[in-house]
Amino acid sequence: MTDTASQTPRLRVAPSPTGDPHVGTAYMSLFNLAFARQQGGKFVLRIEDTDRARFREDSEQQVFDMLHWLGLHWDEGPDVGGPYAPYRQSERLDTYRPYVERLLAEGKAYHCWCSTERLAQMREVQQKTKQPTGYDRLCHGKTREERAALPGFTETPVVRMLIPEDVELHFEDLIRGRVSAPRPDDQVILKADGFPTYHLAVVVDDHEMGITHVVRGEEWISSTPKHILLYRWLGLEPPKWAHMPLLRNTDKSKISKRKNPAARLTWFREQGYLPEALVNFLALLAYPPAQGAEGEDVEVFTFEEFSKDFDWRKVNPVGPIFDLKKLDWLNGVYVRGLEVGELASRLLPYLVDAGVLGAEPTLGELARLRSVTELIQTRMVLLTEAAPLVRPFFVADADLEVADDARAQLKEDAPQVLDAAVAALTELGDERSGVLGSESTWNAAAIEAALRAAVVDGLGIKPKFAFGPLRTAVSGQRVSPPLFESMEILGRTSTLARLQRLRDDLA
Repeated sequence: MTDTASQTPRLRVAPSPTGDPHVGTAYMSLFNLAFARQQGGKFVLRIEDTDRARFREDSEQQVFDMLHWLGLHWDEGPDVGGPYAPYRQSERLDTYRPYVERLLAEGKAYHCWCSTERLAQMREVQQKTKQPTGYDRLCHGKTREERAALPGFTETPVVRMLIPEDVELHFEDLIRGRVSAPRPDDQVILKADGFPTYHLAVVVDDHEMGITHVVRGEEWISSTPKHILLYRWLGLEPPKWAHMPLLRNTDKSKISKRKNPAARLTWFREQGYLPEALVNFLALLAYPPAQGAEGEDVEVFTFEEFSKDFDWRKVNPVGPIFDLKKLDWLNGVYVRGLEVGELASRLLPYLVDAGVLGAEPTLGELARLRSVTELIQTRMVLLTEAAPLVRPFFVADADLEVADDARAQLKEDAPQVLDAAVAALTELGDERSGVLGSESTWNAAAIEAALRAAVVDGLGIKPKFAFGPLRTAVSGQRVSPPLFESMEILGRTSTLARLQRLRDDLA
């Protein structure tokens, strides 16, 4: 390979299909992709599926689906192919074997026949005696027969690196400058099942695929000396390194799927976050906002804007706190910024899942949804919050349920208010058009004027209290979309039916 500095940048993300994709996969993909796009380079998706014990068959497709959902599209990968296929490590096993054989032949690696029980006992003794943990090289320099004569032998060996005493422990990092790492032990590079470990596979694959920049989490800093050593032993040009800060919980612990549901990338879609808001949020976690014309922080930006001025030196190496309140704020900004028709389309799958709409809504239902969306756009943060706000517009009048908290807030004058509202709205349209209940005069402004005259002025009740029973009757909720606009969308017949139904319940 030629010097990486003179090459077109090639970056990759390499998740393991061992369960729901981690949010860190999106985080790493975002920063890799931003630099690749800025530099006119390539972004590669590689699936590192050598951990067969934890492998989950559906996980790979989830990775594809979630990264596409976020708009983080790759140029090469298992699903799209590319010049360095295959892009699954399990399909590249023949690629690794020659590298292992070379290291064995040159004395830079050796077979280890130690059983898992023996290794566990060794670590236990090291910990109790406060010795450095690591393999004790019992197998180094021994033939199979010599090792078989000793305790803790297993028939199928692994292959370990032979770490020299003078191993280089410092390297240059694009984010952190000169970095020092602890001395590694004799790392396993080929497992007993014939699969390579991450440490060998990542070096071989990154070389074979022409990767120029390796961007990964800071937890891999301690492994970098092993990888640099492998590059040197094999006569390969190492990539440039960039170790991103780890995402952390509010207690500063590393965010994990076991402790925090937000570590699952699928969780964000389930909760109703917009993908563009999540991308914006992930960028802000480790990167300073741009400065506006007057020096103010610009925290809302597109991927294209983020990529345009991207600089590794601006990445904050301190682990960011995963603050969902900030994400909620961003999501609200993006929800309010969507065109009404687009927001309605985004809401549709959530409404279908909630049973508000059928899988194939009619044109009339879609038209009504657009009208309702315009009412609720400023009243929601998450897309999942739409279902209770939208449901009253798509349920039969006789099936509308009145929530307990809404019923509980009704006061003694509620029947009187409902009677006055029914009378006023029944007459609405008679004098204006000559046709009782003409829909041409059934609009929010006319409805509001009629109700204010009948209830607020006619009964002398303050608006704050006057419209509560009407809201409950129309939506079944204590808090609902704007009342008069809701009545306009429902139409005169449904509005009157709902008002009368609650009035009858209170009789």
